[in-house]
Amino acid sequence: MEDPLPEQMRAAGTALLAALDPATRIGAVYPFDDESARRWLEYRPRPRPGVCLAELDVAGRKAAHRLLATALSPTAYAQAMAIIALEEVLDRAEGWHRGRHSGDYWIAVFGDPARDDRWAWRLEGHHLSVTMTVVDDQVSPAPIFFGANPAAVRYAGHAVSRPLGVEEDLARALLDALGPAGRAAAIIADEAPTDIISATRGRVDGPLEPLGVPADRLGPTGRALLDQVVALYLDRLPPELAVVEAARVGSGPLHFAWAGPTTPGQRHYYRVQGDDLLIEYDNTSADGNHAHTVLRRPASDFGADILATHHQTHPPDTPGDGRKSHEVGRVASMR
Repeated sequence: MEDPLPEQMRAAGTALLAALDPATRIGAVYPFDDESARRWLEYRPRPRPGVCLAELDVAGRKAAHRLLATALSPTAYAQAMAIIALEEVLDRAEGWHRGRHSGDYWIAVFGDPARDDRWAWRLEGHHLSVTMTVVDDQVSPAPIFFGANPAAVRYAGHAVSRPLGVEEDLARALLDALGPAGRAAAIIADEAPTDIISATRGRVDGPLEPLGVPADRLGPTGRALLDQVVALYLDRLPPELAVVEAARVGSGPLHFAWAGPTTPGQRHYYRVQGDDLLIEYDNTSADGNHAHTVLRRPASDFGADILATHHQTHPPDTPGDGRKSHEVGRVASMR
């Protein structure tokens, strides 16, 4: 029988740090209370906190992937690996000018997984960002960003590579099932935005307006397809997290919104919002072949939910709260 997820994550995080040499470990570890580094989301090819996987030896890279695998279901892990591999495809398509490479992904750990009540980690690079926060042996997942460029590689009309194809196909099936009145309520703009609205913001305040069509106005087929879209994104998580999130989301209202043309191959966008839930998808390059998707929990991103509970039971002067704060502060001072 497998260990509970928090224990799996703690063991994998501890193994990762043990696999790094001392100098590299200093670059990988941040204080948990470093909000600017921990509450971070960046899916563009930009500098980011942490250490680059390309600079690690085989054992270090493997340990980073094993940690990532604790946060994702097997299907989502396969998507993540396909997204990473697309860096080489994109670099070739751009004539090798930008030097993109599949090792340009960064791992950062906040706090000490072996000893702390509060710790977190993130693996991130171009079109992939996965953040997990662990507090009092509870895991808070999100944000989880998956993108793909190119979104599809085709041969004679057949997809050779399409990592986020299901995310598009299910939403289109839902749009088709709405009927004319439902589509009129769901389509909030004739043109798609240039990117997901939440972008790289560390906090998303309130629901995004307009909300679109409410789930209680959908027929049985439309409601079933909306539930499938939500399940698809929640099933990026390991089963024990996905079940909890599905129960929480399923008890509240949902809204679906679409922007842009409904014809495939054109710029388009959709989102689903619910109780502490934001799902966004865009495919808004000129040829509709560059996709972004994100699963966020606006009130709970970066562990805000379990941290609030922790702070209620562990006032700042309570012994054992952030037991390694002196150590991570020392690490930070060595940067």
